[in-house]
Amino acid sequence: MPTALVTGATSGVGAAFARLLARERHHLVLVARDVARLERTAAELRSAHGVAVEVLPADLVDDEQRGAVEQRLADRTCPVDVLVNCAGIPMGRSFLGSDVVAEEAMLRLNVLAVLRLAKAAAPGMVDLGHGAIINVSSVAGFLPSGTYSASKAWVTKFSEVLAVELGPKGVRVVGLCPGYVRTEFQDRAGISLRGLPEWVWLSADTVATAGWQAVRTGRVVVVSDWRYAAAMAVLRHVPLNAVTAGLRLAQRRGLSR
Repeated sequence: MPTALVTGATSGVGAAFARLLARERHHLVLVARDVARLERTAAELRSAHGVAVEVLPADLVDDEQRGAVEQRLADRTCPVDVLVNCAGIPMGRSFLGSDVVAEEAMLRLNVLAVLRLAKAAAPGMVDLGHGAIINVSSVAGFLPSGTYSASKAWVTKFSEVLAVELGPKGVRVVGLCPGYVRTEFQDRAGISLRGLPEWVWLSADTVATAGWQAVRTGRVVVVSDWRYAAAMAVLRHVPLNAVTAGLRLAQRRGLSR
């Protein structure tokens, strides 16, 4: 059976990917910071699907802990066929209003960890002649909305770059760009989203399914709902000043991500 390593695996989109891949008969390596939640999630997946589940507690912001995950990905004796880079943190403040230490931590998780884990996983996948790397980005990467948006723009472009290099070697790469998903993500950042219309919300399972379908069909950058895809297509033709004005209005209403 193939093996998938999922970061951010105890909640939200990461947990949805873990459930989906277990149903697809993948053994799992689950990565997150909370050991108790990791163990509970692993036990539930073993019981429900009969797959082997390793737990690998790690804070990917920390070099040493992230290094342990890199070593697991690079282990050719127990190869990983699928990597889902899902762990990430938002930045709920503007650049001027944020703390530089928090900004750096965000970039280490949203950018550096994605780079290093992909770098650790890719050679083994190339040697196997198959594999998949799913980098969970965001539609925020298409918008000029703080350094979180900048980090997600990098993830999307990095996924495109990897797809060009690794695709001919049998490794599929997806940059998955969801919109607003009902998870703990916003609460952890202290971001209020009250007042958003119901249609903007996506389920974590829907997002994970879109990402896995993209692996199967060979799509590279995927906006995980047709309404968001349509909105992003329109925004590409809207002057930057107008987009910025709209984002500032949303921020004043406490709706920014």
